[in-house]
Amino acid sequence: MTTSASIPAGSGSATVGHGTVTDRLIDANQQYASAFTDPGMDARPVLHVAVVACMDARLDLHAALGLELGDCHTIRNAGGVVTDDVIRSLTISQRALGTRSVVLIHHTNCGLEALTEEFRHDLEMEVGQRPAWAVEAFRDVDQDVRQSMQRVRTSPFLLHTDDVRGFVFDVKTGLLREIDPA
Repeated sequence: MTTSASIPAGSGSATVGHGTVTDRLIDANQQYASAFTDPGMDARPVLHVAVVACMDARLDLHAALGLELGDCHTIRNAGGVVTDDVIRSLTISQRALGTRSVVLIHHTNCGLEALTEEFRHDLEMEVGQRPAWAVEAFRDVDQDVRQSMQRVRTSPFLLHTDDVRGFVFDVKTGLLREIDPA
């Protein structure tokens, strides 16, 4: 597994060497594009599956699930929770692009386990405006996976809710543990 661990951890600075992290990413894209060939795919996932997962940088979903480019739709957010925007993406994925299965992946040691909805209040005090979104913090990752499965299964917008499965990814072992929806 390759990581960017060689990048010095500064004092919150987004600079690397003589440029920013974004400059580094743009340089990497130039190298990528120089060898890029159009794979000839469309937006429909080959495996007809959408994966909803946490945005945590420790989760390499394609490697962990044995996926290749074009196999799935990947929807990520803080916690991997099923929010209105996730339902929006899943609805488009299913109704316009042919997915039939949904895999939900939360993980151990998630940052949302350390937050509360008080985070929204703190933001309001700092910036003078309360966020319209919920933090969706949780204490029990298994229960949050169950809640996410239930939100998918009961959405009136989704056509395919019979193949919805939820998992917890262990960030120490790399293993998935399936969660019983009951």
